Amino acid sequence: MVFDDSLLDDPVRLADADTSGVLRTTAMAGAQARSVLERATELDLDARLDFDRPRSLVLVGRTGVGRAVMRMLAALLGPSCPTPVVLADVVPSWVGALDVVYVHTDDPGDDELASSLGRASRYGAAIVLTAPEDGPVAAAVAGKGTLITPRVVVGPDRVFATVFAAGLRTLSALGLLDVDVDALADELDAEAERDHLQHESFVNPAKSLALAFADRTPLLWGLDPVAGAVAEHAAYMLAAEAAVVADAVEYRHAFARAALYREVVSGSGGRDIFADPDDPDSSVSRRRLLLLSVRQDAAAAAARRAATEVVSSAEVIDVADEIGATEPVVAAVLGLRFELAAVYLGLGAGTIGGANRFTPVQS
Repeated sequence: MVFDDSLLDDPVRLADADTSGVLRTTAMAGAQARSVLERATELDLDARLDFDRPRSLVLVGRTGVGRAVMRMLAALLGPSCPTPVVLADVVPSWVGALDVVYVHTDDPGDDELASSLGRASRYGAAIVLTAPEDGPVAAAVAGKGTLITPRVVVGPDRVFATVFAAGLRTLSALGLLDVDVDALADELDAEAERDHLQHESFVNPAKSLALAFADRTPLLWGLDPVAGAVAEHAAYMLAAEAAVVADAVEYRHAFARAALYREVVSGSGGRDIFADPDDPDSSVSRRRLLLLSVRQDAAAAAARRAATEVVSSAEVIDVADEIGATEPVVAAVLGLRFELAAVYLGLGAGTIGGANRFTPVQS
């Protein structure tokens, strides 16, 4: 596939290429967050999760968006969380009346998940589930758990804001994390406006990211655990929308990728100033390192200084410098920016929309 970079700065062609309206639905993240807040209020989520302190909080994300979001939530809570946090693919068999479970799935017929949810319900666990309202999964918690069905219909790969907002609202109800979901929704709207297709690439951060990734291998290294989790979400979206394979990891774990890390460091320090950045034989053209930042504490600042000293060519993506918001809001905005970048990259490469729409081969 050949990336058409001219498409991104031609709003008419761009809109025509987006035959399925992916840009519009992805930009509805703020509406998703507000719908979650409304539904949680209607269901009186605070009363349903009125715990002094749960024995554990179990976060279950089966695949795709849900899996990455659960890692983001766990990272936001961090090791100082007074309640043990468990990441799982299904609800563990030991879960009972002293535990709280937050689950997301897009598959209403996931029998394995439904079975584990049914068992946890029988044992009295408090369950919050984001999933379609019909099927075995929803039935497993009927009358016993809290089902938050997405009201803004956007497709399984674009429910990031719904899953993240519902998770944040669950953490808030448990008193584990103070989050203003209304403010989060407003910032998601503002990010969608910054990334609007009418804005040219030099002022559109999502388009700028798409151009940076074109014909390159993105290295998304988080400077803190939350940013590392956002990087995982970004890598998933780049693969899902643009067929781009990206490396996503916390910077502190990048050392374990010994050969890759050495190449990045050597390329940063000894780069030929006369080299053509578009030369396909140049390591500069094959890799694009971005250092993602969410946290603003001393540890994150130290990691940022150390990383930029070693890898001087890296670009730091820190939306906190732009919006000055809390960590959960910064993580959400960064996640949406990468989602829209993946969509723009997919439109430019033909993996989304138009006559060149990529169709997976069914076995």
